[in-house]
Amino acid sequence: MGIWILNGKLLDASGKETTGHVLVENGKIAAVTAGQEQPDTTGHEVIEAAGKLVSPGFIDMHVHLREPGFEHKETIASGTRSAARGGYTTIACMPNTKPVIDTVETVKLIQGKAENEGNGVKVLPYGCISRNQLGRELTDFEALKDAGVVAFTDDGVGVQSAQMMKDAMKRAAELGMPIVAHCEDETLVVGAPVSEGTFADKNGLKGIPNESEAIHVGRDILLAEATGVHYHVCHVSTEQSVRLIRLGKQIGVKVTAEVCPHHLLLSEEDIPGMDANWKMNPPLRSKRDVEAVIEALEDGTIDIIVTDHAPHSEEEKAKGMQLAPFGIVGFETAFPLLYTKFVATGKWSLGFLIERMTSKPAEVFGLESGRLQVGSDADLTLVDLETEKEVDPAAFLSKSRNTPFTGWKLKGWPVLTMVGGKIAWTETNE
Repeated sequence: MGIWILNGKLLDASGKETTGHVLVENGKIAAVTAGQEQPDTTGHEVIEAAGKLVSPGFIDMHVHLREPGFEHKETIASGTRSAARGGYTTIACMPNTKPVIDTVETVKLIQGKAENEGNGVKVLPYGCISRNQLGRELTDFEALKDAGVVAFTDDGVGVQSAQMMKDAMKRAAELGMPIVAHCEDETLVVGAPVSEGTFADKNGLKGIPNESEAIHVGRDILLAEATGVHYHVCHVSTEQSVRLIRLGKQIGVKVTAEVCPHHLLLSEEDIPGMDANWKMNPPLRSKRDVEAVIEALEDGTIDIIVTDHAPHSEEEKAKGMQLAPFGIVGFETAFPLLYTKFVATGKWSLGFLIERMTSKPAEVFGLESGRLQVGSDADLTLVDLETEKEVDPAAFLSKSRNTPFTGWKLKGWPVLTMVGGKIAWTETNE
């Protein structure tokens, strides 16, 4: 017996909206039919979409699940539940856990936890570039690749040594694997909790300069050109980084990049006070930087949207802007934020947003999911584009509540998430 999803809003190859139906059988998409005519559903389960968007499941290539080592912030169980509620069917978890993901044993631990406790969501671990993320000795790339990591990164810290990064790129290129970089020159950021700018000046805080990110972006693009590796830039936030990535693409370097919703929606001028729920790394930048990353996403300089879901406990965030850890949660608000602020206002098409959250990340990282077509895995998300709700952190399925978007009124809320033909989360079962 299969499942018919009836009367959904579908996007055709050109991005045009149409009414249609999707048949799921044996974990795959078996049929996609457009038009009002109802298919024969005899012998099948039926899900009535009633005009809700039927999208490929969202893909998030930058998340922090915190397990092992920081289970008070998040676990694989709570993180994947939160992801499923946000419409995500595939997520890639960063290696800054404790222990870090620098051995086959830790990769296997995460894979086992994800299989048993991951709410059906596909969890792709990253492997560390350097042992213990110290930037001194490369990990065993071959063994980590064989264990199933999706790419190599030391996200959480930047690789400070150019020689170490070049060696990593050479080895990754030989294996046909991407290097994913958190770009940050540590000599420029020590003790700084926010970006350089008016907020830092007003509150007597040391600021993180734009060049702290861009210096590594420029360095690494040159190294990627020399080594031929696929180089992917994490959470781009500055105008300078955008210019360098654009130039890298123009000269043929295999460089891709990502951006987070908060860097598309907020600037340092929006920070209301010393509330650490507005503290993230990279920090909120100037309005000019926000305009630059929006333009870069629109013209393809930045390829994909990620959340950088970074949960922290209320006690940790209560330490204030200077002492609290960097990061905000992102799974459960990402699509509604972007739909409301960019699609519902007419700035973006719905197809553009869906592409940057589904098929484009699949293309960048060589994944088989992310497409609503016959033969693909039945990883699907149903979204209510009409109902408006407020962001309520108390209702999050994540263990953490650290968000600057409390109280925002948004549309575009997922109501059902399916992975491999099985329902991972549905609004009606909460």
